[in-house]
Amino acid sequence: MPNPSAELRHTIMRISRRLRQEHLDGVGDGQRSVLFFLVDAGPQSLGALAEQDRVTPPSMNRTVGLLVERGYLTREPAPDDARRVRIDVTDAGLAWVRETRRRRDVWFADRLARLSPEERELLARAEPVLRRLAEL
Repeated sequence: MPNPSAELRHTIMRISRRLRQEHLDGVGDGQRSVLFFLVDAGPQSLGALAEQDRVTPPSMNRTVGLLVERGYLTREPAPDDARRVRIDVTDAGLAWVRETRRRRDVWFADRLARLSPEERELLARAEPVLRRLAEL
């Protein structure tokens, strides 16, 4: 007998996985997470990034180091405390995030356009419920 909650979870995971495939090559999941977070939240400390992604500071340090090498992030002394490091997105990192978001928007809009008007309306009505589910 089908399990509706398992089926919904599986469907959401498939959509999420497919959307994550719409990006410029060469950046892994953890690196993407850091780039998107910094673009949305602004400059952060290494500790804040590690906490956000639920990884250890040494692990986040490696991730940040790879993104610095690629030219997507900078590390600078924090303006309020030179002992702390502030990590921020470069113009190249911002361009990468914008292009990734553009590709994802195009992919999703194409899929939505293939649905009937009734199906799109149903999804529009379900969006607040799905958002609430994501925030619980």
